[in-house]
Amino acid sequence: MALTACQTCFSPPQHPLDHGPPHQAIFTRVEELVRMAGQAGVNVLCLQEAWPMPFAFCTREREWCEFAEDAVTGPSTALLSSLAVQYRMVIISPILERDSAHADVIWNTAVVIGHNGNVIGKHRKNHIPRIPPFDESHYYMEGDTGHPVFQTAYGRVAVNICYGRHHPLNWLAFGLNGAEVVFNPSATIGALSEPMWGVEARNAAIANSYFVAAINRVGTELYPHAFTTGVQGQGPRQDMGPFYGSSYVAAPDASRTPGLSRDREGLLVVDADLNLCQQVRDRWGFQMTARYPLYAQLLSDFIKPGYKPQVVVDPTLDSSASRKAADCKKGR
Repeated sequence: MALTACQTCFSPPQHPLDHGPPHQAIFTRVEELVRMAGQAGVNVLCLQEAWPMPFAFCTREREWCEFAEDAVTGPSTALLSSLAVQYRMVIISPILERDSAHADVIWNTAVVIGHNGNVIGKHRKNHIPRIPPFDESHYYMEGDTGHPVFQTAYGRVAVNICYGRHHPLNWLAFGLNGAEVVFNPSATIGALSEPMWGVEARNAAIANSYFVAAINRVGTELYPHAFTTGVQGQGPRQDMGPFYGSSYVAAPDASRTPGLSRDREGLLVVDADLNLCQQVRDRWGFQMTARYPLYAQLLSDFIKPGYKPQVVVDPTLDSSASRKAADCKKGR
């Protein structure tokens, strides 16, 4: 499978709603990049989280909901479907979804478009951050689509959107459902997560015996109104700081590609031999030795109100009386 991670910046920095959604500048730029990938023979391409808009959820302003669109009939799907047909490419398009069938509720969603231009399906973000400046629950809540794996013409792919990469069980579930490549479209800034960035996707690839493509946007986005981030020591500001790009692909054998630039747009094209997934499973036997019933029982017990942690206490530390007696014996 020839797969591509695509990272872009949202420009120009003026208020994007001045021109009305969809913002034509980013549509034009993404079309250029997808065409480059198509000319390079790419089979599966994934864009960054919420690619058609600024990642402005930190502002808590409702006007950004204007970028929400239908997952099947919206303008981003229309654009990418035509490109998918032209280049026989599977395209993963993370958007802000408006669910018209359910009272126009908004979701953070990845739409999976097949090589025939059809919408194969979608996945909604499982884990929603509530840490400054990323408190996205002002706009959408946790997804309801589970852990789908999409059988495409080129392999089985899944999407673990952004904050879900911090949750090992989220990665595990995509593996249990048979994923060969998991894409992790993100929007994250250096002050928060950069020390973790090169570790998490690589660990997930090793532990679950699949490929992972970690994708981040680049640039500093300026928002029209100052907002408070909730970060200690920060006053009102009009940006979150720079998104640091550095998109990369990790393989199940612990190898990884170099990352893309921290501050420039780019395409990372990788020739991934999916046979490696099975070869690593056969060699290491992680799935065979995983002892799923043991951990299923632990989790089943843990979610019950009366759960008691399995902690074994040193009897000499069991009570203050024991400690006092020990101190007296020692003449303290």
